[in-house]
Amino acid sequence: MGAAPSSSPAAANPLTAQSSYLYIVLRLLRVFMAEGKSALVSGGVARWSAVWWPTKLNVYKNDAESWDFTNPNVGMKEPQNTGGNGGGGSSRPPLLQEPRGFGGGMNGQMGGPRGSGGLFNSPMPDSGLMGGGQGQGGPFMGGAGGPGGASLSAMGQPQPGLPQQGAVLMVYGLNKDKMNADRIFNLLCLYGNIVRIKFLKTKEGCAMVQMGDALAVERAVANLNNTTFFGCKMQLGYSKQAFLADVQQPYDLPDGTPSFKDYMGNKNNRFINPEMASKNRIQPPSKILHFFNTPPGLDEDTLKQVFMEGDVIEPKSIKLFPSKTERSSSGLLEFSNISEALEALVVGNHAPIPNPISVSTDSKFPFIMKLCFSSSRHIPNKMAE
Repeated sequence: MGAAPSSSPAAANPLTAQSSYLYIVLRLLRVFMAEGKSALVSGGVARWSAVWWPTKLNVYKNDAESWDFTNPNVGMKEPQNTGGNGGGGSSRPPLLQEPRGFGGGMNGQMGGPRGSGGLFNSPMPDSGLMGGGQGQGGPFMGGAGGPGGASLSAMGQPQPGLPQQGAVLMVYGLNKDKMNADRIFNLLCLYGNIVRIKFLKTKEGCAMVQMGDALAVERAVANLNNTTFFGCKMQLGYSKQAFLADVQQPYDLPDGTPSFKDYMGNKNNRFINPEMASKNRIQPPSKILHFFNTPPGLDEDTLKQVFMEGDVIEPKSIKLFPSKTERSSSGLLEFSNISEALEALVVGNHAPIPNPISVSTDSKFPFIMKLCFSSSRHIPNKMAE
């Protein structure tokens, strides 16, 4: 006789207890998904955390089952061009296209690969915005031009073919006993506005200079790199830092001056507005300096005294220009070589010269002499009569 069939619940039900629980859990998950990822908790509806759901989906091909709406060429072995229909794959356009006028990535501005076109990366016509003059850069950004000549490239846009960098300049090879922040300012202000200057304590003779913009840094490097003065060869380079932070407690340099100074509101910056910027001519170092903003009736001995007090070689020849007004004077200073001229400039630029009190002038404020490199090759040995 055959054995009687079992009458136990486990034998009668084809699902075991374990599989029953799994079946119930799966059914609940379907309900939760159908109800918009929500579940009843303590009598209310609580949304499931978005972290629980996948944040990334990989699509390997575009077909009837899957489609990447941002890339119509997914899964194509070799993109083909058959007259605009995109043969070899679907001609269906992507639904999420980049807005017109944008593209180019963070290096090329606003998304896309570096070097691609974009709103901020595409060529734009000169509009005279914020000055310009001769394409040396807008005055507010450290440029050297006046009104009506600058393109947007003068406002910090990198020129074609030039490396992109920030507005912080690295200065190496300085004479640690002769140079300080003010003397660096006296030299670099000829090529752009100066924001901050910081000497590095861990590396003697090395400083960082934040200038008005990247073009000012480029002009300084192009004109001053590898120049020699005070017995040292100065080398300039580009820093990776975007700006210089304030130093609350700077250390003292060998001459007792602070290792950090802020020149943001300094009136001796020469590119503050279009009118001032248009008067600057970018020149490489030369052995002849042009001086201006000096007292009327200035003589040779007063000029030589400025450089003697700064412990630098005095000029071998001086020429005073005929004064058109009685408010100031100007002229040329010739030195034996470029190194002597550089030393005289870093010491004598912005040096105060006493204002002679006369009947027409009742001011006790000194004149601040300003120096720059001249394009003249030589000057007469005698002062103009």
